[in-house]
Amino acid sequence: MQGTVATYDPSTRSGVLLLDDGTELPFPARAFDASGLRLLRLGQRVRIERDAAGEVVRVTLPTMA
Repeated sequence: MQGTVATYDPSTRSGVLLLDDGTELPFPARAFDASGLRLLRLGQRVRIERDAAGEVVRVTLPTMA
């Protein structure tokens, strides 16, 4: 699944993603930390991995495996 960074707070390492259907999806710091990324920018496209409960567990760039 992919989305766009709507908000990102570098001090908390969390934010909100905007899915292609317009749904807002918050992500916690642990999902950002699992990515290995150093920062996110507003409007940046990202790939989203979710667990069975639907929570975001990893946010990466679409080109990363």
